[in-house]
Amino acid sequence: MSGYSLLDGVRVLEVAQLAPASLGGHLADLGAEVIKVESGPLGDPVRVGGSRAVGDPDGPSFMHLRWNRGKKSVALDLREPADKQAFLDIAATCDAVIEGMRGGYLDWLGLGYETLLDVNPRIVLCSVSGMGTDGPYRGLGTGGPVFDAFAGLRAVQIPEQPPTEGMAGGTTPPIAMYALGAYGAMGLLAALHRAARTGLGCHVEVAGIDVAAAWMPDLIDAELNRDRSLPRPGWLPDGRLPDWPRLEAYRTSDGHAVLFGAHVAKFWRNFAVAVGRPELAEIDLAGTDEGAVARAETVWRALTEIFAQRTRAEWIELFLAHDIAGGPVNSVAELLDDPHFRARRTTYRVDYPGVGELEFAASPVRVHGETFAPGLPPEFGAHTDEVRAAVAGIG
Repeated sequence: MSGYSLLDGVRVLEVAQLAPASLGGHLADLGAEVIKVESGPLGDPVRVGGSRAVGDPDGPSFMHLRWNRGKKSVALDLREPADKQAFLDIAATCDAVIEGMRGGYLDWLGLGYETLLDVNPRIVLCSVSGMGTDGPYRGLGTGGPVFDAFAGLRAVQIPEQPPTEGMAGGTTPPIAMYALGAYGAMGLLAALHRAARTGLGCHVEVAGIDVAAAWMPDLIDAELNRDRSLPRPGWLPDGRLPDWPRLEAYRTSDGHAVLFGAHVAKFWRNFAVAVGRPELAEIDLAGTDEGAVARAETVWRALTEIFAQRTRAEWIELFLAHDIAGGPVNSVAELLDDPHFRARRTTYRVDYPGVGELEFAASPVRVHGETFAPGLPPEFGAHTDEVRAAVAGIG
């Protein structure tokens, strides 16, 4: 059972492992029928990935329960001629195929885009890989942290001693790995739209390293055009805005913190009046003269003292009452207890055999009038006979 009904009637054949399987996961969440091809003794390695197992030590991972929920599983060995033909027979009934392996995997098997077009001229193939299908690194095996490190998306911490916490690879958590499936879904659905309009298939591609680079376009664009751009007036030499204290995090009286977001003059004036310090709004935080840094630091010290006088919850109440921008700084555990998080039905519950009720993060997509209620991911190969019999009946 899928999450929503938006993609009812869309049929997708997926050959993907680990993070690229999230692309099919997004489509299944939106209502598509996603048929996942798995092979080997265990199927997709993500079934047992991660440091936590659900139910028992050999139980499924949270990534599997999230990325493969609502799909069907068909066991095929795509190196075998009979299973290759079965794959093409299924593809002929599908709207799209997801190739979520190393770039060029389906071509290597003789099941690439041109072969798929022979059985279905309207087919959309979405290739999702780490390094892409061209370039000198196309054959390089990769994983989530590698995408971020390649693009300079975040600083990679190189340990001087054996690390005792956090993920290996110096990036915690990976960013592009989780964005990969969303970009893939966007490209695949756009290609499906064109195929419906023109009757022509399409091959689209998303690479993890490209996603990581696209996640910080301002930095890349500025570097590409360094000789054709110049510093904009109104910014400090170190790259900060002169009113940076109005966009800073502050400790509250209960040991928590809020992120102040009063860069807009209206919010800043509302805050100064609400806390009985209207003189703060008269301090020049727009100029970039020699005194700008000192003025900003004066305001920062004043705000540090002011925010330390109320609890985090009291500050949020004040922000709401006086139209002031900002929000709470939460840990993951605190997020789960946040009243706004809970009020937005950001999780859903499902019964897991032998374990009981489990609770998971829902899709960030909301469909008004529908409730997000996907089923559990399938057992390895659970739908092999069903799908092959249906395809044979169609044939």
